[in-house]
Amino acid sequence: MSISEIIQTNPKISIIIISFLVTLLMTSIRYFVTDRKLMRDIKDKQKFVREEMKKHRDNPDKMIELNKQLMEHFPAQMKQTFKLMIITMIPVLIIFSWMRNAFAVTEIATSWIWWYIVASIVFGIILGKLFKLD
Repeated sequence: MSISEIIQTNPKISIIIISFLVTLLMTSIRYFVTDRKLMRDIKDKQKFVREEMKKHRDNPDKMIELNKQLMEHFPAQMKQTFKLMIITMIPVLIIFSWMRNAFAVTEIATSWIWWYIVASIVFGIILGKLFKLD
């Protein structure tokens, strides 16, 4: 039995399985490419600065200073995000192009993307917790 026959006979199960595999691939790439220690440090520092901002809402000068501190971490955070995006963009585009064609002739032809999105959100949460990426 070929992949296209499996997709046509069980499109909902197929999209869920594909969603799991793609999410697993993306989570694995994120796990190995992202500097988790750096991201955790940035997140902790931003949390501290946000707490300080809550304390000093009435002091505009202090808020400006704290906002600058918050923005200092932005370039490092964006570098990690862009590195991940560059690595995953081409494979994701290829996979989505294939999926659009594969599911065009199934009963979920008009809604396959929604099935994928919902399944990938659920799997993303689960795999993120398993990989300790949160």
